[in-house]
Amino acid sequence: MKIQGSTALVTGANRGLGLAYAKALLAAGARKVYAAARDPSTVTLPGVVPLQLDVTNPAEVAAAAAQCGDVDLVINNAGVTTGGAPLLGDEDALRQTMEINLYGILAVSRAFAPVLKKNGGGALVNMLSALSWISLPTTGAYSVTKAAAWALSNGLRNELRGQGTQVVSVHAGYIDTDMVRHVDAPKTSPEAVAAAVIAGIEAGDEEVLADDTSRQVKQGFAASVYLKAPGG
Repeated sequence: MKIQGSTALVTGANRGLGLAYAKALLAAGARKVYAAARDPSTVTLPGVVPLQLDVTNPAEVAAAAAQCGDVDLVINNAGVTTGGAPLLGDEDALRQTMEINLYGILAVSRAFAPVLKKNGGGALVNMLSALSWISLPTTGAYSVTKAAAWALSNGLRNELRGQGTQVVSVHAGYIDTDMVRHVDAPKTSPEAVAAAVIAGIEAGDEEVLADDTSRQVKQGFAASVYLKAPGG
C-alpha cells in the first residue's frame, strides 16, 4: 500500500520508536496519524491526533476502533521488556509482558481487522525483534513473548489475506531508545527502523529485517532450523 494519503494508527507513539514511526508517516504523506499512548497528554508531536489507548484495556481498544474508523494502516508498536527476568524465577513478569507484547497485539489486531477490511484491506504492522528467533541469557522471558508474537503474526497473515490486508512482521536488534539505554551494544536509530518499515510497506513486503543484526540472526536461524536435513 502507499503511505501517501493513508490514515494510520501507531500504538506507543509518544516516544522512542513509536514517535519515529509517527514522524516518518507524516513525512511520507499520510493524511492522518493517530498517535496512541496510555496517557495522550504525552503525545506532543505536531500534526498527529493524540489517542488514549492502553492495549491491555479491552474498553479502550474497542473505543479506539470505534473512533478511528478511517484507519487503513495499523502499526502495533507498543511493547515492554522484562529486564532480564528469569523464566524459572519470575512467572508474573512473563505473564505481564505477554499481556502487552502478545495479547496487546492480538487485541488491537482483532479490533481493527474489520476497520481495515472496510477501508480496502490496508496493512497491519507488528513490531517484533531479532529475539523472536533466539534467546540470550538475559532475554529468556522477552524472547518467549516475541517468539509468540511472531507466530501470531504468521497466523494473522493467513487469516487476513482474504480481506486483502498486508500483515508485516518487523524484526530488529537493539534500537537506540530508552528501553535498552542500559545495554552496551551496537544500536540502530529508531528513524532508520521506521524508514525501513515504511519502504517495506510500500513494497508489499510481509517481513522487514530492519538492521544487520536481524538479517544475520534470520540467516543463521534459517540455516539451523529450516535447512537442516532430517536426522542431521
